[in-house]
Amino acid sequence: MTRILSLVLAAALTLLSSCGGDGTRTLHIYNWTYYMPDEVITAFEEEYDCDVVIDYFSSNEEMFAKLQAGGGRGYDIVFPSADYTSIMIKLGMLAPIDHAMIPNLQYIPDIVKQVATYDPGMEYSVPYFMGAAGIAVNTTLAPPDYERSWMIFADERLAGRMTLLDDMREVMGDALKTLGYSNNSTSPDEVQEAARLVADEWKPNIVKFDAESFAKSFARGEFAVVHCYAENIIAEMSAEELEKVDFFLPETGGSMYIDNMVILKDAPEKELAHQFINFIHEPENYAIFLDEFSFPPTTNTAAAAYMETTPLYTAEDLEGYEVIADLGEDLDMYNKLWEPIRYMD
Repeated sequence: MTRILSLVLAAALTLLSSCGGDGTRTLHIYNWTYYMPDEVITAFEEEYDCDVVIDYFSSNEEMFAKLQAGGGRGYDIVFPSADYTSIMIKLGMLAPIDHAMIPNLQYIPDIVKQVATYDPGMEYSVPYFMGAAGIAVNTTLAPPDYERSWMIFADERLAGRMTLLDDMREVMGDALKTLGYSNNSTSPDEVQEAARLVADEWKPNIVKFDAESFAKSFARGEFAVVHCYAENIIAEMSAEELEKVDFFLPETGGSMYIDNMVILKDAPEKELAHQFINFIHEPENYAIFLDEFSFPPTTNTAAAAYMETTPLYTAEDLEGYEVIADLGEDLDMYNKLWEPIRYMD
């Protein structure tokens, strides 16, 4: 009897000392690869006496397909981009955001709210970061007079040494902007013209469409030019190696993204998920995220004061860039034009 009472007492003490007083909690996150500093995760686990488990995806399509197939059961927070956030809201996949639990929403800039037309009141999503994919050039492998625009992919001198992102909306959007159109155009003529630009002038010079391994290959010197997200390149290269890299956002404009933090409707740990979102937007914590990837402080008004690095690009560089929007039924038009480009030689 004494042994049984001791075991019961020990179990009770364990429950009282764990996160929330009701047992150790685990937050399950589904995020982009290379998009969350370990330091921030560790700090959150320590502060809330919890565990954080992260799975990764390399494209919105991959993430959405997994959730639709039922593979996302158990996830609490997911990080979709603007267009897929819009789709998930319309499909009723998300839980409402309790603003009272996230006081750090005060640091989300008005400009971000204004362009987040899919959820301007942050009813179902909280912006994580607003930025854009750009171009990284290994200056030791490229000719000195390369063009700092999307038309670098038409440069035959670099044929066989370049990659484009395996992302239809990014690539087609950048082609549309190069032609002077909106990256969310629904004009059949404009979209077809953009498809011809990619198929006839860009694709012949690239090795492949790649959204997963391009950073590692670029770091090894296998490619001279890659269409990329800055954070991937930074994660794979040392400070010394980065000195030979020219990362830029073409002045013609391109596709801009807002990646969001959303809580799934059936999330097991909704309270902890709200606490995590608030923790991320604590200015000191958000500055760690920005420093990790040399990002500009576009999405938190107070984080700049705590930053220690110089961003690879600035908020001003995003002028002329448009957020990738949900195209609705017009997405089929893009898909039909993209499939022969992406999947046929």
